[in-house]
Amino acid sequence: MWLLNTSTAELRFFHSPSSVRYAILSHVWRDHEQSFQDLQTLRAQFFSPDGSPRARASSKIRECCLYAERAGYKWVWIDTCCIDKTSSAELSEAINSMYAWYAHADICYAFLDDVRDKENPCAHRSSFRRSRWWTRGWTLQELIAPKTVVFLSKSWHFVGTKHSLAHVVEDISGVDRAVLVHERSLDDVSVARRMSWASRRHTTREEDRAYSLMGIFGVNMPTIYGEGPHAFIRLQQETLKVIPDQSIFAW
Repeated sequence: MWLLNTSTAELRFFHSPSSVRYAILSHVWRDHEQSFQDLQTLRAQFFSPDGSPRARASSKIRECCLYAERAGYKWVWIDTCCIDKTSSAELSEAINSMYAWYAHADICYAFLDDVRDKENPCAHRSSFRRSRWWTRGWTLQELIAPKTVVFLSKSWHFVGTKHSLAHVVEDISGVDRAVLVHERSLDDVSVARRMSWASRRHTTREEDRAYSLMGIFGVNMPTIYGEGPHAFIRLQQETLKVIPDQSIFAW
């Protein structure tokens, strides 16, 4: 996996996530996210005064690096720029490994760029409860897999943690509190229940509706963009091989 050095935003490849201590980012993609190639170009051109790409990286990448660095982390993973998406093999490996990468991360920063600063996240009409982050398909595994999740507002201010806000997060996401705080294993949760957590979430690509759930069901399969709804059929077939629960066909 590729990781960003938090002090320079330079990319380095590591063969195993277990060999390094790193933070990881969960967020909603917006227009004009910087890619793997963009950061490599910044590094090659030495645009910034200190000779590293961090000063010229996007505000999201720069602020994430700074936040992680202040917390003592040398490395951080961000999906927009830590995957070489021009390589179909690397993209497929990353998608199949993503749940494990989030699970192995020392901490996950959930950046909610539509959440206001200095508000009570538990309030009934809070921007925290209404954040778009809760509607995205990929953020389900990013919520469940890491042991520690820190929620951050649009200005990178601390909102709370998955543990401290567990009752609110359960209410918003539908995911059982015991699963959120890792008191109960996913293996003890029925397929139908796990599917219900994803039922109100959306993905930009139709195939990602299935690919984003592979880690939730503990399966691996090739990613084939262009296969459309067949991806979900393959997900059901692969899930049945490891979890003989016919309730999956209700979805």
